[in-house]
Amino acid sequence: MSVADEELTPSRSERETRQRLTWLGHSTVLLELDGARLLTDPVGRGRVFHLRRVGAALRFDPSLVDAVLISHVHYDHLDIPSLQPLRRSSQFVVPRGAGSWLRRRGFSHVLEVEPGDETQVRGATVRATHAEHESGRGPFGVETPAIGYLVCGSSSTYFAGDTDLFAGMASISDHLDVALLPVAGWGPRLPPGHLDPRGAAEALRLLRPRIAVPIHWGTYRRLGLSRDPLVLREPAEEFARLAGELMPEVELRVLPIGGSVDIGSATEARRSTGGR
Repeated sequence: MSVADEELTPSRSERETRQRLTWLGHSTVLLELDGARLLTDPVGRGRVFHLRRVGAALRFDPSLVDAVLISHVHYDHLDIPSLQPLRRSSQFVVPRGAGSWLRRRGFSHVLEVEPGDETQVRGATVRATHAEHESGRGPFGVETPAIGYLVCGSSSTYFAGDTDLFAGMASISDHLDVALLPVAGWGPRLPPGHLDPRGAAEALRLLRPRIAVPIHWGTYRRLGLSRDPLVLREPAEEFARLAGELMPEVELRVLPIGGSVDIGSATEARRSTGGR
């Protein structure tokens, strides 16, 4: 990967205690929790059809990943070439209906889930959640629901995948440490089924997380669109501004690609601030 080796290769003791997430661009996040290392929607190629990546392409080291969480089957979330290095070593958790499609392409460790289903990965609990998003893979591909994931251990993180606002967000978790929310797309307009900066800020009212991190921005652009860094950063900055107005108690972290944030738990956060 194009992030520093020392950041991604902790010692065994560090791995067992680390609570950290690293945004690798678009919807790809490496989540480290209590010894488990989970990778969401890995897409790392320099070009995916008409989408071109801003910055260097990513490579995934199979030894660093215990499980891959796939939210839905759109090409910018499920990219077979990006998954090839992981096919023999990792567990794949996918929406119900996508399992046989992946197995036919050589992926053997595939678990299909639907909202409410739970599985364990090295002690971390992974629960599939509803997502308000239509998901299909072309005229001759697989049709599946889209889902999100709640990952719980000593802290809790919600990965929304692609979704619009839905009332059930309020019941995803009673004590949510981190919300990973999409705030943009790869083109000039967002169709229904997506969160824009305002929608993501409004989602914070339902989710009530301690920390919010915007994702799904500034990484892939349709050919012909501006790749100016200031333009690419606008959705994340707008989300941060709106979130500050609507939910000022939520800590905002706008990460660069390859940037990390140490999560900790709500209990640890209260201790570090003297119980406030």
